[in-house]
Amino acid sequence: GKKALFSTVPILSWLPRYPFKEYAVGDLISGISVGIMQLPQGMAYALLASVPPIFGLYSSFYPVLIYFIFGTSKHISLGTYAVMSVMIGGVTERLAPDSDFMTWDNVTNATLIDTVARDAERVRVAAAVTFMSGIFQILLGVVQFGFVVTYLSEPLVRGYTTAAAIHVIVSQLKYSFGISPDRYSGPLSLIYTVIEICYLLPKTNIGTLVVTLVAILGLFLAKELNAYLSKKIPVPIPTELIAIIIATIVSWQVDLSGKYGIDVVGEIPSGLQPPVFPDVKLFAPVIGDAFALSVVGYGIAISLGRIFALKYGYKVDSNQELVALGLSNSIGGIFQCFAISCSMSRSLVQESSGGKTQVAGALSAVVILFITLWIGTLFEDLPKAVLAAIIHVNLQGMLKQFMDIFSLWKSSKIDMMIWIATFILTLLLNPDLGLAASIAFSMLTVIFRTQLPKYSILGRLEDTDIYKPLDGYSKVMELPGILIFRSSATLYFANAEMYQEALGKKSGIDITKILSAKKKLEAKRIRHEKKVAKKAKKEQKINGVNMVSTECKDPIVIPYDILVVFYSFLFPSSFLAGVVDNLEAGGFFNEKVTKSCLFSTIHDAVLYCKSARSRNQREDDKEV
Repeated sequence: GKKALFSTVPILSWLPRYPFKEYAVGDLISGISVGIMQLPQGMAYALLASVPPIFGLYSSFYPVLIYFIFGTSKHISLGTYAVMSVMIGGVTERLAPDSDFMTWDNVTNATLIDTVARDAERVRVAAAVTFMSGIFQILLGVVQFGFVVTYLSEPLVRGYTTAAAIHVIVSQLKYSFGISPDRYSGPLSLIYTVIEICYLLPKTNIGTLVVTLVAILGLFLAKELNAYLSKKIPVPIPTELIAIIIATIVSWQVDLSGKYGIDVVGEIPSGLQPPVFPDVKLFAPVIGDAFALSVVGYGIAISLGRIFALKYGYKVDSNQELVALGLSNSIGGIFQCFAISCSMSRSLVQESSGGKTQVAGALSAVVILFITLWIGTLFEDLPKAVLAAIIHVNLQGMLKQFMDIFSLWKSSKIDMMIWIATFILTLLLNPDLGLAASIAFSMLTVIFRTQLPKYSILGRLEDTDIYKPLDGYSKVMELPGILIFRSSATLYFANAEMYQEALGKKSGIDITKILSAKKKLEAKRIRHEKKVAKKAKKEQKINGVNMVSTECKDPIVIPYDILVVFYSFLFPSSFLAGVVDNLEAGGFFNEKVTKSCLFSTIHDAVLYCKSARSRNQREDDKEV
């Protein structure tokens, strides 16, 4: 019905109620600011994807408009993203390598690369993998698979993006030094690439290196100035746009390409490309890469979307976000875009410059459309080294994530292991295989946590209802006659034996002996009942009346010297009903262990134990 339509196409619910007077100016300024950022970043990240720069602008236009209609986050800036772009680059260079487009020049007796044919094929590959990743995201969204992001913990995401940043930097070194290393694919390709770059360093184009260093220094200083002025001016200075304008003018006036052999962007066609359905033959070779892209893109977008949603008090629908990203990518693939996600830097600018809704994103797409139609061709003389410098400077935030290791060392050793393992696996296995291996490792740590729990005996802080481990707190007192045993992990079949051993070791109780005695007593009780039944039957035959003897010559007595409270984890009362149902289904309760023995706090259990002991004591006194 109407509710389903509004949840599937969110724009229908929020746009008619858009408060024009309050939000319009903020969204307009924000949209223009982000659009100006999208220009240099789109062109730069196209280099990462190994496609011509204009396709980075297309990727900053079509998907953004689709997300405006279907997305639920008001603040994230969709578009090109470094990690996604380098993953696309790995696919395009693997399926359309330079070696497939070599031609022999009879005049110079040298092999040349047919860059036009190569770039056209790479665009087709990028469009195919993008389309497939979008289809995966739509399917995952339709089957309500948004919860998959819970397996992408923060240490995993941050370790992954840090390693991906290293991949990005290495892939751009060829533009920074003006060299042409061979393309490597598969595990350890990063190591091989670094070795070859070191080997080719003597062949560095000095002019390219100078342009790179000047651009990096200028951009870094400008970013520091922006940070200093952030509280004094409402909109950040568009440092990247200024950098590419200056670089283009200098390159055009000095003829950097002709005189110094510096590689420039080259021809940028004006206008938009007509839609073309991706080549179906390319779907099979890219299916694994497409799935990895769909998970990474969604994981990054939903993580950032939730941060802003929490800050501003609105809800982001995780399944709808999957569908929105999927439609953005699949429709984008038809218009020759490459896979997109959201950028932290652009999202922060969108928020800080006054952006209130998805309208800011749509306006940034309009800015890109204007540039694509009329201004794009002016940047044909822009050195690629400047675009590489923009990427290097933008990644400094990701590289600062190395500091996570020190904070995680203090807070959680296992989370630190996840961060380091994810970083190393992604570095060595590449972003696609690295992600799968990292998730597998992260899930293994869940098993490790249950296999290596911390066991402790709890005592009570005097005159409080607070219970802490006896071996960790000096003012905690042990309760006489009551043993509170705690495990930091949930009890299940894989750690049940360890739990039993730890309980015996901590309490001094021989659990095996108790269980054995219990079995013997149970067998004795059954034999006794049979004997009583047989005797009753015999008496019934003799006397001809219904008589049942309940006399027991050997009464069964189970001595309880110590009352033990097993405490593994406590449930809030609202979850408790499901737990009770599971315990009942498993035959946990009997006449001795009833539902009254289940408590939501340790203190409740202790009070019950004390009252039970005093009641038993009174009954014993009466018998005496």
